[in-house]
Amino acid sequence: MDRIEALKAFVLVAEEGGFSRAAAELGISKSAASRKISTLERGLGAALFTRTTRRVELTEAGQTYLSKVRAVLADLEAADRSVGAPQVGLDGPIRLAAPIAFGTSRLAGIVAALMARHPLLIVDVVLADRFVEADEEGFDLVLDLEADASANSALRLLPLETGLFASPDYIARHGRPQAPADLAGHQALCLGARSRRIAWQLRGQAEPIELSPRLVSNHASVIREAALAGLGIAFLPAFVVTEDVRAGRLHRLLDGFEPKPNWLCARHPGNRTVSAKCRLFTDFLVERMRRDG
Repeated sequence: MDRIEALKAFVLVAEEGGFSRAAAELGISKSAASRKISTLERGLGAALFTRTTRRVELTEAGQTYLSKVRAVLADLEAADRSVGAPQVGLDGPIRLAAPIAFGTSRLAGIVAALMARHPLLIVDVVLADRFVEADEEGFDLVLDLEADASANSALRLLPLETGLFASPDYIARHGRPQAPADLAGHQALCLGARSRRIAWQLRGQAEPIELSPRLVSNHASVIREAALAGLGIAFLPAFVVTEDVRAGRLHRLLDGFEPKPNWLCARHPGNRTVSAKCRLFTDFLVERMRRDG
């Protein structure tokens, strides 16, 4: 159990970019969190972080270890959720809601694969960029993307990377930022509600980077198209632009300073226990997303 707690601490320190916020989320002191990491490093015989007075960054070994540890912890969480669940097939109706960008980019293909595997499954999918009430609106499962899933009762399924992205043309015209402070001179393309000022919280930075956005939209496709057109630097979930990055249409910026991941979370109606069908559905979802990257 101590080993598992150390692994959880390692992931949180990596995601938060430091020990203080990770320790707060774990409910332990900063020194206790540091000791867990030091013990883990001694056991591995490798440094997972480089530490300075200003920030904590993953080493190359730490980056490799992080992806493996996330997979192990996700497997453990799935195993915990499966305890006591009857081993039934997926059949009959299931109604679920999800954000639009996630639904079109990732969920649609996973639902199709699941339906092909389970011919008796009937799925009703609603995509909406708003808070959905599972109880009041009759949903069996609501999927959300949460920056701070610890602030609510949602079940965390797996972390989804976010990043800063720009086109080769934009980089050629405006230069490539080398550090968070360099963003001040760039055009910001922001996913979210309209605001005259926005703040990007980047890994290893004690304070968020404040910017005046050129474009704000609640739809990721609008931000993606603007980035492809060379209009600025986009702050987006990585899954929205996976193919664009692979094809070289967009480049990921500020490696080592990436925003911490959002969490894919699941919410269920509060007036009944979680059904075996929903548990099997979310396990399949996590398995496919981890496999496909």
